[in-house]
Amino acid sequence: MDGLPMRRLRLLTVALCAGYFLVLLDVTVVNVALPSIGEELAPSGHGLAWVVDAYTVPLAALLLAAGALGDRLGHRRIVIAGFVAFAVASAGCSLAGSLGSLAIWRALQGVAAAVMLPGTLALIADLYPEAADRARAIGTWAAIGALALPAGPLLGGALVEGIGWRSIFWINVPIVFLALTPIVALAPSISAREAGRAADLVGAGLAVAATGSAAMALIEARQDEALAAGALIGALCFGAVFGWHERRTSDPLLPLAYLRRRDVGSSLVAAGTMNFCTVGSLFLLTQLFQSVLGLDPLRTGLALLPAFLPLPLLGRPAGRLAATWGHWWTAASGLATAAIGFAVMVSVSAPDGIVGSIGLGLWGVGLGLLAPAIVGATIASLPGRSGLASGLNNTSRQVGGAFGVALFAALAGPATATGFGDAVRLILVGCALCYASAAILCLSTGRTLQRRRVEIQPSWNLDLSRTR
Repeated sequence: MDGLPMRRLRLLTVALCAGYFLVLLDVTVVNVALPSIGEELAPSGHGLAWVVDAYTVPLAALLLAAGALGDRLGHRRIVIAGFVAFAVASAGCSLAGSLGSLAIWRALQGVAAAVMLPGTLALIADLYPEAADRARAIGTWAAIGALALPAGPLLGGALVEGIGWRSIFWINVPIVFLALTPIVALAPSISAREAGRAADLVGAGLAVAATGSAAMALIEARQDEALAAGALIGALCFGAVFGWHERRTSDPLLPLAYLRRRDVGSSLVAAGTMNFCTVGSLFLLTQLFQSVLGLDPLRTGLALLPAFLPLPLLGRPAGRLAATWGHWWTAASGLATAAIGFAVMVSVSAPDGIVGSIGLGLWGVGLGLLAPAIVGATIASLPGRSGLASGLNNTSRQVGGAFGVALFAALAGPATATGFGDAVRLILVGCALCYASAAILCLSTGRTLQRRRVEIQPSWNLDLSRTR
């Protein structure tokens, strides 16, 4: 790793960041295409939330197992397998003839994304052993991945308008080919002998069952109360068995002891809040713009651009800011800015105007500051366990996104229903409060950790003086 020339190191970093780009692209692209998918495959609008959550549920539940598997078998080979599977599943999505088959292929996409994503960040962390270099590289990872957020609505809108919704999945195939070439040629691998942690596949299966059942309970709450009640019972049962299994297995998927640590727990709560509000709101806003305000897919992409353009622009500066001022302060600033953005958006009747665009822009600035800071905070809290830290962070984010879509879809109802716009406004107010609460948590955690360092410092100085 240390022997790679700088030019090749940068090329490899960009290729690994493409994995994160693909994962986010298939959220934003699909959201813009939801009304068109609904017209062809689900005229009633029911079940569209599964087009999103069929992807995010397995992604969320399998990330930790994939990170552990990469630690054991080598992240390079796991990343390559994930890229290839993602391309195959994307082709399957483009050929789907029903909402059910599309959901199945989307679930396979989610599995592939889970296999791919933790290894991309783990390899980047291993490529840059110095803390400052790693913080900047994580900023680059966040920036390139964040390009999917403005690119998704614009690219998706143009493709849906010009070719049709199926083209949004075909676009993944050439991206996979371009990213795989330098990864296959240059990426280092970690042998199985260097990592002793096994992949908890039983825990992963229980996590998929529990998360998927909970999402089904939320999505089906308005349509089929009996099914929703059964799914809720299933979620509770699977969750209980999962907790029992994790406490007894020697290599748990979710190390419960880590969650009791203040720094780890706070970083995961903030990461989950970010995607809970962001992905859930995006699911509603794309339908609001098209089904209520009458914008076409391309104009919807343009209307959302102020929210997503700051993310790739702020990735590296936010990484440098986190390295200089600290992850927790930077994360709190991002969360507070996002909360202000949502407050501005709900102050106007239609968020596609000038004031609404300002609110969307503040939201984007907040997310641009938050994303690299909270990833860095998680990795810093678990030194030497980059695969596990990446898996924990991304699991929290994807679980938050899955439940955000499921809950917001249940609360707002179909976009054609009376009062959909008012429901979206109330949900955005709730999101602003969630962002603000997470900002307070980050500030409190940062101050607590700082006090602990100050309290420990005198004993370090005393020990050093004795050695002299």
